[in-house]
Amino acid sequence: MRAVDIIIKKRDKIELTREEIEFFIKGFVSGDVPDYQAASFAMAVMLNDMTPRETTDLTLAMAYSGDTLDLSDVVDLAVDKHSSGGVGDKTSITVLPTVAACGLPVGKMSGRGLGFSGGTLDKLESIPGYRVDLTTDEFKKQLKEIGEVLTGQSLALAPADGKLYALRDVTGTVPSTPLIASSIMSKKIAAGAQAIVLDVKVGLGAFMETLDEARVLAKLMMDIGRLAGRETIALLSDMNQPLGHAVGNSLEVVEAIEALKGGGPRDFREHCLHVCSHLLVIGKRAKDLDDGRAQAEKAMANGSAFEKFRALVKAQGGDVSYVDEPSKFPRAKYVEVVESPMDGNLSQVQARSVGEASVILGGGRAKKSDSIDHAVGIVVHHKVGDKVQKGEPLFTIHADDEAKLAEARAMTLAAHKFSADDVQPLPLFYN
Repeated sequence: MRAVDIIIKKRDKIELTREEIEFFIKGFVSGDVPDYQAASFAMAVMLNDMTPRETTDLTLAMAYSGDTLDLSDVVDLAVDKHSSGGVGDKTSITVLPTVAACGLPVGKMSGRGLGFSGGTLDKLESIPGYRVDLTTDEFKKQLKEIGEVLTGQSLALAPADGKLYALRDVTGTVPSTPLIASSIMSKKIAAGAQAIVLDVKVGLGAFMETLDEARVLAKLMMDIGRLAGRETIALLSDMNQPLGHAVGNSLEVVEAIEALKGGGPRDFREHCLHVCSHLLVIGKRAKDLDDGRAQAEKAMANGSAFEKFRALVKAQGGDVSYVDEPSKFPRAKYVEVVESPMDGNLSQVQARSVGEASVILGGGRAKKSDSIDHAVGIVVHHKVGDKVQKGEPLFTIHADDEAKLAEARAMTLAAHKFSADDVQPLPLFYN
């Protein structure tokens, strides 16, 4: 069996066998299959798709390409949540401490930014000292002691996914449904999750731009979960406009902290409460969604959610003073408020364009080796449906380079569309 023959077979739209997929993934992890062949394989999958059976085989091959985590000796039920990626999506930073404050232990392994979509790890690394490289033993010890972990993927867990994840970002293969589904679910299976809440983004700033595409991805992941013996539910959430206001690493951490205290943008807080409710139900800590929401709201209101975030940051080596005083986060060299050029009703804030503008500023990666500038980003002040007056602040750009600022300004301004007619606000979730 040769890697090139497997690539050719997928190129020619022929279904791969489980043995072929396992051979390719094992070779990729061992180094026998080089990056350039893995990139070619990913592109073939991107262009020609995979059957559900192939995708499940790929998921399991990646999940079992290294160690797997058994959390049964630490928690009675291991739950996890995952977002398929979006712009301004700092949900995990708020949700995990909130549900942990409600008595539901959550150990989560997150990823870095992919394309225009920000990554939870990049955001958390805005906090000086915060470790995202916990070992398996450290992961389990922390989950047992404080009931929450938010770290990067251990190299020992699903190493095939870690390698392929980084390649996808720089080879134009991020939007592939089988690659998204297998990446997400392989990490969940390897990390020991028994119950999983999936937040599948849909819209202009998501990898799934239509409801039909999002439903296909959601069903595929739920099928994988069922075949792997994991209870899995999927939510379809809007990503036509940025979630919340802040897009950019430290800016988003500050907004997540505000939400932990019951503040922050209404849409982001509501989104977090909805996800918390589902986690508490699937984690058997709430009898129904209303009960779950009430518990989450109480944790935000009484300060226990914020205290859980402080405990998380402290446990993973982060400087808690930044959590207590967010003004300590580094400020970008240039902070420019851009005013609305006209009166009107906001009909669009193109999330993808805003995310790409943040990447231009240095808030994301154009190539695998790029470093992240945690201070830069964009704060969008209005939502679709808002009435905006000419001269009113429309968005604020945080930049460290004047040329990049100008490019991001033009892109973000073009992302805003106006209408003379009334515009309905966008839904947070879809059925």
